[in-house]
Amino acid sequence: MPLQARLTITGRVQGVGYRDWAIATGLRLGLSGWVRNRIDGSVEALIVGDDGAVGIMIEACRRGPTLALVEAIDVEPVDLDILPEGFTRRPTE
Repeated sequence: MPLQARLTITGRVQGVGYRDWAIATGLRLGLSGWVRNRIDGSVEALIVGDDGAVGIMIEACRRGPTLALVEAIDVEPVDLDILPEGFTRRPTE
């Protein structure tokens, strides 16, 4: 079973290209999942893949794209029955 994690990223992470960056990074690492802005100003992502790639993605999310200023990242393990395909953008929630 692949590793699954839900990330909540806070700081200056909206309006800086974070979602596009996360999608490109996730695809490059061979991950599946999704990313979306949250109404509270954070970014939420679900990432699924092998342990090494998930770990690299989490560390990359601590930095984010050039214009982002990540203050904190919360990583929560999840256990989904149905895994996402591809890496997509979801609507703000």
